[in-house]
Amino acid sequence: MEISVKSVKQSTEIRQAALVDAALRLAAQCSPAGITTGDLAQAVGITQGAVFRHFANKEAIWLAVLDWTADTLMSRLQAAADAELAKTDKFAPLAALQAVFMAHVNFVVVHPGVPRVIFQELQHAQDTALKARVRGLMQQYRRLLMGVLERAQEQRLLAPGTDREAAAVLFVGSVQGLVMQSLISGEVRAMARQALDVFKIYLRGLTLKEAL
Repeated sequence: MEISVKSVKQSTEIRQAALVDAALRLAAQCSPAGITTGDLAQAVGITQGAVFRHFANKEAIWLAVLDWTADTLMSRLQAAADAELAKTDKFAPLAALQAVFMAHVNFVVVHPGVPRVIFQELQHAQDTALKARVRGLMQQYRRLLMGVLERAQEQRLLAPGTDREAAAVLFVGSVQGLVMQSLISGEVRAMARQALDVFKIYLRGLTLKEAL
């Protein structure tokens, strides 16, 4: 019986997706640095040798994890922003900021392994392919925020003299602060309960009095 190239490719893609999912699930429970290819193989139900039929090495698996993270997170954040910006309401840009903030928090609640992988990689002093992936994700995130903040500024919703670059940095920092505290406490879901109040404080410092 002949096995088509297409079926082999599909099988590889399925296994790769399963290994990425397993890596994220394990990272939610323990340090990513301690996860072995044997752990991943066991989680997926294949032999350790079979892992290397789908990925060249462990770094390639973590690169795939970060690629999945960037694609999935940014598509959700963009969709959240677009849904609000499509509305004719004057305050749509501010609603878009809130939607992006909450979408990011909810993503981490569902995938708590993601920040563990990112923070683990950022601890390394040297530049790596993994760190470059993280930088790429942050650049995409910044462009999204700058676009929404520009819309808000055009609508005169931001306080006079607001620095959009600083506003974007503070936005990301607010999310990261929630994430870090949730990882320390071990109560990731608490982040979702606190997120809206944190965003309101952020918004209060960003907007004109009439926009509150």
